[in-house]
Formats: sequence, structure tokens, C-alpha cells
Amino acid sequence: MAAGLHIGLIGGIGPAATIVYYQRLCDAMRARGAPLELTVVQADIHALIENNLADRREAQAEIYTGLIDRLKAAGADCAAITSLGGHFCYAETLARASLPLVSGVEPLDAHFAAKGLSRVGLLGTRVVMRSRLYGQLARTEAVALDDEIETLGQLYQDLAVAGRCDATTRTALIEAGRRMVEELGAEAIVLAGTDLNLVFDGQDPGYPVIDALDVHVARLADLASGAAPLDVQAP
Repeated sequence: MAAGLHIGLIGGIGPAATIVYYQRLCDAMRARGAPLELTVVQADIHALIENNLADRREAQAEIYTGLIDRLKAAGADCAAITSLGGHFCYAETLARASLPLVSGVEPLDAHFAAKGLSRVGLLGTRVVMRSRLYGQLARTEAVALDDEIETLGQLYQDLAVAGRCDATTRTALIEAGRRMVEELGAEAIVLAGTDLNLVFDGQDPGYPVIDALDVHVARLADLASGAAPLDVQAP
């Protein structure tokens, strides 16, 4: 087995997602019987939200670039953005990053296909839902409640900033998932926002749920343990 990589995470977007990445990476590495080398840098969630809503991709990529430089200086071999919504400027960041990036979006298409899913429903940021995961699903159709994207996106944004979820928000988001299953034919609901564990962890919504964060963590754990090569595009 090849030597494991030192993983760099861009965290803070939001704080709850960063904590879950850390916890699940630790669990995954423990299960693999391998040590974890990890460095986390803190991004500003408010700057990310402003740049995301205004589609200022270059501005956010510039912020990421500085953070990735810090991860490289700390010895990281690769970097990952701990927010699917934060991937809106992934191409712009990749073009200037001083480390290879490990996408949280790219592995999802193969994951859904391996599970035999032909249609999934999305919950996450406005951009993630509108763009159907940035148009990167080739083998599985993605659906969303298009008439409610603004409302659902705001609910998600608020819980990500707060780092907690109240009962009203939990009920609204779980119900949105149910309607995508019943009305749009979704075979599973994808938690395409890395803070949605605040809503769904410990809950039985009555329909299949796939946490995109888990797919990303599995990829990072494979890299960290040396079980898989770093075949992402390097700068």
C-alpha cells in the first residue's frame, strides 16, 4: 500500500460541517487502522455566502487560493473544500491552487450509479439545487423543488451559519424531501449540503437518504490511508 497523504481541509463553511468532516474522517481512518495527518484552515462563511449569491467565482477562488497556500506550507499534500455549495468556483480555484483539489461533487455520479439510482432529489444551497449539482451528474437524473428553491436555500443558509437546526427548519426540510420522493419520483434524497447532518442525523424521514459528505469523506480517507492514488487534476 502506498504512503498515505496529509489531508488539508478548508473549513468553517459552515462550522458544523467542519466538525462532522473531522469526526467522520477520524472514524474512517480508525476503521482502516491507519493514522490521519490533517490540517484545517478557517474560511469565512459570510464572505462565501456573499460571493456565492453574487456568482463572484474569481473573488472566492482568490480567497481559497490563499488558504490552500497555508495548507501547503503546513505540509498538506492535497486540499478539499468542506462545502458542496462552496464548490461553485471549483474550476477557478483549481486553475490557481498550489495543491491538487479533491472534489466533493465528482465522486457522486459514480456513487449514485453504483447504487442503481436513476433519479435523486437534492437539498442544499440555492446554486446546488438550481444547477443540479453543477451539472456533473451524467448517469443519474437530479430533481429539486424548483418553485421553492429560494425558500429552501435560505433555510439551509441560516442553519449553516448558525451551526444548529431548530424544529421548524428540520420539519420543513424533511417534508421537502418527502415531496420530492412522492411527487417527483426521487428514489433517494441527497444531502447536497454538508451541514444537513444537523437536520437528518438521528432522524427516520421515511425515505432513503444519501449524505454527500460521507462520499467525500470516504474518498479522502482512501487518500489519507494510501488505499487509493491521487488521481485528481493537479495544478
